[in-house]
Amino acid sequence: MIVDERILSLFKRNWQHTLTYWSVFFSFGLCIAFLGPTILDLRCQTQSTLQEITWVFFSQQFCLLVGSSIGGVFKKTLFCALSALLLSSLSISLVFAIIPLCHNVLLLAVAMAIAGLAMGVIDTIANIQLVKIYQKDSAIFLQALHFFIGFGALVSPLIADPFLSETNCVVSNDTGNATAMMEHLRNTLAGGPMPNVSQYQLPVEGKVITQVSFAFWIMALINLPVPIAVFMLMFREKLIPCCASGMPPLLDRDELAIETCHESNAKDPDAGGHSDPFCCCQNNSLRGLPSSFFGIHILGGMVLFMTDGIVGAYAGFVYTYAVAPPMSLAHRTAGYLASVFWAAITVGRLVCIPLSYRFQPVRLLLINLAGVIITVLLLLIFYTNSVFLFVGTCLLGLFLSSIFPCMVAFTEDILDYQGCATTVLVTSAGLGEMVLQVLVGSIIHSEGSYSFLLCGMIIGCIGFLLFFGLLFFHRMHKKYLAGNSKKSPMTEEPGLDCVQQ
Repeated sequence: MIVDERILSLFKRNWQHTLTYWSVFFSFGLCIAFLGPTILDLRCQTQSTLQEITWVFFSQQFCLLVGSSIGGVFKKTLFCALSALLLSSLSISLVFAIIPLCHNVLLLAVAMAIAGLAMGVIDTIANIQLVKIYQKDSAIFLQALHFFIGFGALVSPLIADPFLSETNCVVSNDTGNATAMMEHLRNTLAGGPMPNVSQYQLPVEGKVITQVSFAFWIMALINLPVPIAVFMLMFREKLIPCCASGMPPLLDRDELAIETCHESNAKDPDAGGHSDPFCCCQNNSLRGLPSSFFGIHILGGMVLFMTDGIVGAYAGFVYTYAVAPPMSLAHRTAGYLASVFWAAITVGRLVCIPLSYRFQPVRLLLINLAGVIITVLLLLIFYTNSVFLFVGTCLLGLFLSSIFPCMVAFTEDILDYQGCATTVLVTSAGLGEMVLQVLVGSIIHSEGSYSFLLCGMIIGCIGFLLFFGLLFFHRMHKKYLAGNSKKSPMTEEPGLDCVQQ
């Protein structure tokens, strides 16, 4: 049997729950990937600079972290969990619908902040609910869950691509002067030199009209079946107050078997970072631990800060880089780059599963980090080759895809999860995406589009050096464990070496 009979039986008993949680992660993916290809049209729409529009990325990522933290509040009962998922998935559709109406960058940032909160809640609840249902057998279902992030992230740029502006933006009170100013703005939107941007202000009496609005409305419609699926699950479980004769005991058949923070982190490191972001810091056993224990947490988190920062920055600004000189790709052609990048990440996560049975996580991490640096270096060398830009984007996505899950597996091999390893890794990865997107966007704005790849090279090299520091602390910690006869041996589960992010 290709699929274990017991696993198949579990899925058949919980198929509606499982498919519903997978579908909300499709919403997550839709929302995380559309900003990159549409950033120039949104800049036209909001009449803002590249530096200002990067704060939209920041607002989304910051509120995603907030949403992930508060999402644990809704985990107690199935009614609370599904209600939060219903509101979150519906909020994403509403955000897609109102984005074309946001003609001010602040309004756009607020809309994306709401979407970020919804994404954070989805991230937390979908992971925890699958663990509640499948518990020790949840790994394969969690991997499929995170596959749907990549699938949604692949779809949204494809939807946006036909509606991306090929030339200058259109202004409602179009005049000869306005057209000239918009032509200059369109050139500078791509990240080129902007010596006197303040001299080229858009006419205040006009509003910028872009066809990308239709893409957002299409995505809003495509996402609508997701809240409907959540509602149908609530109806099936008799959790709709007007449809239930009496409120049944909630989570009677899939109660979380892990009630304490320590047990949650031990049995499922993926969910551990979502349950209570502060409970792991209350563990008295942290006292007396060696410096290597804390060094592994810090350096592991810093490596993910860099690598997930590259993911966020590359997905957000590769389109901007591609349409700028010297690459100067057609806008719709450049729009496919985000889809290629997310498709490579999705494929990489699938490929990581069989590779984890043959190779240790530390080897995969070493290969992936070296691959990131080599790929960005080649992109810098062949910076005028449009074909290699697509090839390099694909390779970069493949190398970046498994760094997070393999870092989780690596720390699982080193530590016994009495500390905050998963929380530190998840939080550091999110902070990296949030901070480095803003930083790279600001540098592109001031130094030009070529600095985009240079930033990626510098960040990748820093992450590689930090990884060697992590290996040093790993060796220190092994010596500490070998000299401590009272320390229980750490267990290994090779099958979970690449737990998905």
